[in-house]
Amino acid sequence: MNDLVPPQSARWQIVEAIVADVLCQYAFQEVRFPILEKTELFQRTIGEVTDIVEKEMYSFEDRNGDNLTLRPEGTAGCVRACIQNGLLDRSQRLWYTGPMFRHERPQKGRLRQFHQFGVEVFGIEGPDVDAELIAVTARIWAELGVADAVTLELNSLGTAESRLAHREALVEYLKKVRDQLDEDSLRRLETNPLRILDSKNPEIQKLIADAPSLMEFTDEDSKEHFEQLKSHLDNLGIAYRVNTNLVRGLDYYSRTVFEWVTDRLGAQGTVCGGGRYDGLVEQLGGRATPALGFGMGIERLILLVEEVNPGLFSEESEADIYVIYDEIAASEALRLAEQVRDEIPYLRVQYHCGGGSFKSQFKKADKSGANVALILGGNEMQSGEVTMKYLRDDREQETLSLEDLCERLRSD
Repeated sequence: MNDLVPPQSARWQIVEAIVADVLCQYAFQEVRFPILEKTELFQRTIGEVTDIVEKEMYSFEDRNGDNLTLRPEGTAGCVRACIQNGLLDRSQRLWYTGPMFRHERPQKGRLRQFHQFGVEVFGIEGPDVDAELIAVTARIWAELGVADAVTLELNSLGTAESRLAHREALVEYLKKVRDQLDEDSLRRLETNPLRILDSKNPEIQKLIADAPSLMEFTDEDSKEHFEQLKSHLDNLGIAYRVNTNLVRGLDYYSRTVFEWVTDRLGAQGTVCGGGRYDGLVEQLGGRATPALGFGMGIERLILLVEEVNPGLFSEESEADIYVIYDEIAASEALRLAEQVRDEIPYLRVQYHCGGGSFKSQFKKADKSGANVALILGGNEMQSGEVTMKYLRDDREQETLSLEDLCERLRSD
C-alpha cells in the first residue's frame, strides 16, 4: 500500500475526471457503498475455492463477532447495495470508484490497496448493452489518448450448465497431462480448472492449445448472443479478437466476457475486464436480474497514460495565477485574489501568504508553475489598477483595471 502525493495526485485527478465525464455522457449515475462488507458476501459471490477468498482477502472478526472483509472487488458490494436499497425494480446504470484490497504479491501497477473504476448495468438482457458497455471503454481510451495501445479480447462463457459440461471434459483432458502441469495449475485442477486456461506459463499455454474448447459446449442462445454482440461491435468500428481461452477470475461470470490488454506494461497486460453475471443478483437473494459490468485499475491506467500519452500530464503546475504584493497592499491583494476567483472560477489563483520581498515572491511564483503573476504595489494602489506579468511567455507586462484584467485572463 502506498501514499499518493503531488504531483502524482494531480495526474489521478485528470484521469478520474475524464473517466467520470465519459460515464456521464452515457447517462451512468454514481453509487457509493462501504469498503467493509460481511465476509460471507464475497465467499458466496467470488467462490470459496478462488485465490481471492482462499489467500488474498483481508478478513477479520470485529468486536461483535462478525466476520468482515475489506472489499477485494466492487461488483458484489454494488449488487448487495442495489438489493437492500430497492434499486432493481427498474434498470440501473451505475458507476463507482475507490480502493479495493487484496493481499497478493505486489507487481507493477498492482498494490495491496489498489483503486478501481467499476461500472454495472442491471435489468437489460440483450447483446446491445454488452456492445454499449464496450463502447464506453473504447471512448475512455480515446479520451485518454491510449486507444492505439490496447486490444479488445472477447469470449463467451455460456451458461452455468454449459460451463459444467466443459469443465468435466477439461478436467478429463488435463488429468491425462497431469505430470506436465505446474504447481499453480495442479492446485487449480482440483478447485477452479477454468482458470488454468488463463495461465501465463508458456508451457501450460502449449498444453491447453489442444484442450476442449468452451465454444464446443456453449448453448445455442449464448452463441446467438455472442454473434449479435460481434455484429454490433463491427458496426461501431470497434476491433476485437476472439480468445476462446479468456476467462475471468471470479465465479459469477456467464456469457460475454471481455478484457482490454496492452503490451506496453510488461507482464501485467490487462487494463480493464468485465462481462455478464446474470445469475448473481438472484444468488444474493434478489429476483432474477440480467446484469453486466467492468472494472479498470486506476494505477495501471495511470502507468499506461504515462507510457503512451504523457502529454496529458504536461501541465503539472500548482497554480495558473500567482498574486504578488508589497507590504502596504497585502490586504488589498488578498481581496484581489478573491475577486479573480469570483469572476473566473476555473482558474487556480494562489495568493502569496507570508509576505517577503518581491524577489522572494517571484521565486515562489516561478516555482508554482503559474503562467501569470498579478502584482499589487504602491503604484497600483494609487491608480486602482493591477500589473499583469507573464512568467512563461516573452510578452510585455501590462497594467490593467480589474475589469480589463479579467477580460484578458479569459481570452488568454
